[in-house]
Amino acid sequence: MEAVQQLPAYQQQEFMKHLEQMQLKDSLTMYNNLVERCFDGCVSSFRSKTLDKSEISCLEHCAGRYIKMTQRVGLRFAEHQAMQQKRAADAAMAAGN
Repeated sequence: MEAVQQLPAYQQQEFMKHLEQMQLKDSLTMYNNLVERCFDGCVSSFRSKTLDKSEISCLEHCAGRYIKMTQRVGLRFAEHQAMQQKRAADAAMAAGN
């Protein structure tokens, strides 16, 4: 993000707008994947307009597991990014000496 701060103000605004659009798209994609995966795995009949108790329970568990999994992946990705940044900083320090 330091590189973004070095950009002119209008480019920073464009970058942030683009970043927000990407985040919105990722959120919608995650939501759609959650709905598709859990619906396909939990809803088995269309005998009534409402879900039965077992389908509701299955959907709640499926959604909970999916959200926990995406949070865990996000944390691991952040850890990986931090390690990469540390390695790059260490390499820059070593090259500077």
